[in-house]
Parts: sequence; C-alpha cells; structure tokens
Amino acid sequence: MTAPHAPTDDELLRRLAEGDEDAFDALFRRWRGPIFRFGLRMSGSPAVAEDVTQEVFMALITGAGRYDPGRGSLPSYLFGIARNQTLRRIEKERPYVPMPEGEDEAWGAAGAADVLEELARSERVERVREAVLSLPPRYREVVALAELQRLSYQETAAALGCALGTVRSRLHRARALLLQKLVESDAPSAGADVRPGGRP
Repeated sequence: MTAPHAPTDDELLRRLAEGDEDAFDALFRRWRGPIFRFGLRMSGSPAVAEDVTQEVFMALITGAGRYDPGRGSLPSYLFGIARNQTLRRIEKERPYVPMPEGEDEAWGAAGAADVLEELARSERVERVREAVLSLPPRYREVVALAELQRLSYQETAAALGCALGTVRSRLHRARALLLQKLVESDAPSAGADVRPGGRP
C-alpha cells in the first residue's frame, strides 16, 4: 500500500486561493514552526516570534493570490514577510531582546556526567545564540535563513529581496563576525587592569 500523496505548497496555495480552508490548515501546520523559529532567532523574543507568525499567515490568507512562483518558492515568500515583520518589531521596540534561559532546551533525567555534558553543550548553544542576536540585522537574517533554516542561497536571496552575491558576501561576513564573537567570549576575562608589580 502506498502512502497518500502529500500536496505540494503550490497545490495547497491554489486550493487556498479557491477558498479551501483545509489547504490553509495544511500550509499552517507545515510552515508555522519554521516561521516561528526564524522570528525567535531574529528577535530573541517568543512573543515577537508568535506575533510575526500570525502576521505571516494573515498575509497568506488575505493575499494568497499575490504570491508569484516565478519570483521564488513559497518558503522564500513566507520568510520574506516574516523578515519584514520582524525587522519592524525590532526597530519599534529595541534592537536586542534577550532570549529566555532554557528556550528550546530539554533536560533529561541523566547521570551526573550526562548533566555536566548537557550543561556544557547548553552553555555553548547559549553563547552561539547570543552571538547571533548581537549581529546587525542584515547579517543576523542571512544566518537565520541560510544556516539555521537551511534555505538555499537562492531562496534566501528571494526572501531578502537581494542578489545572490549579496547573500554570499553577507554570510561570509556574518560567519567571520560570529567566529570573532565566539573567540572573544572564550577568552579569559582580563578583569581589572593589572599594573606592573601586581597591583591594579
């Protein structure tokens, strides 16, 4: 027995444009997680990510006919809306919203060694999150789309409304900035300025 055919995004969009509510539900289930995670990675705020997700799907309901497959894939279209909504919120509220501790992390009932290993991994993940959130938005968004959401460079360029070369150069610069920030965060803190003779 063969598995039932899963409709493509384009099929679901066509049905949505014809008023099929089940098509919207299927698109929502398929894309709400990735859109929410993008909003969270861009803003650091679950509340902003939730609002952005709602705005993206409201735009999809009201403007299903505006999507042009010739200009890019549906993920590019949805992430493009999410990007614009997130940047508006960031500009309106503040440039950096700290991510709550333990977001996306699951602690299991493990032995002490496993707990310590998980703690070390969790601290590394948190340092990477903080480094990504500290990037300027033009670098943060390309990292969130191309590296974290795993969109192709072409899809990322379509979502951002920029050239493919721009995506590549921003991603190259973003990786260098992230590496620099992570190396700096690993360096021991100098603390007080110590002068010769051992006195601060």
